[in-house]
Amino acid sequence: MDAKAIQLKITLAGSKPPIWRRLRVSESMSLADLHTAIQITMGWHDEHLYEFEFKGRRFTALEWDEVGGGQPSDTTTLRSLHVRRPKTKLRYIYDYGDGWIHDVVVEGAEPTDPKEELPVCSGGKLACPPEDCGGIGGYYHLLEAVSNPAHPDHADLSEWLGPGFDPTAFDRDAVNVALGRAFWSVA
Repeated sequence: MDAKAIQLKITLAGSKPPIWRRLRVSESMSLADLHTAIQITMGWHDEHLYEFEFKGRRFTALEWDEVGGGQPSDTTTLRSLHVRRPKTKLRYIYDYGDGWIHDVVVEGAEPTDPKEELPVCSGGKLACPPEDCGGIGGYYHLLEAVSNPAHPDHADLSEWLGPGFDPTAFDRDAVNVALGRAFWSVA
């Protein structure tokens, strides 16, 4: 069986316009490693619990599976789930409190080049919301408040957010440097 590289489009559910990333990964990647790649690619900081949902099954880090019924994300690979066909969908949930839901859609699969370093991000749009801002609704409230000096929450949320946040920013090269550090042993 030829090894495949799978192209995924990851979209933050409820974001308008869509906040998304395109990620190329090996089908041998575990869901735990996919979690790490999504964290890096989206700009999260891996401060909260996560799970994947696929065909009615849950996959998570078992030491954190308080609900029960989850399967191990560290030993489940994309290959074992037969995730190759275009339009195949997984759901990635990060931070149960804020409820960041990501739609992960397979865009295609093709044989890998043995020299290609995976995972790699080939595109994306808009900045990832900051951790702990209250989910997608909280994020849009935050953006509204910091952009309007007359908003009653402007001062508090501007201080909380700090300077320099640009909701339109996405730096693919910086993401790939971070992926390289995490996965390719690049210094």
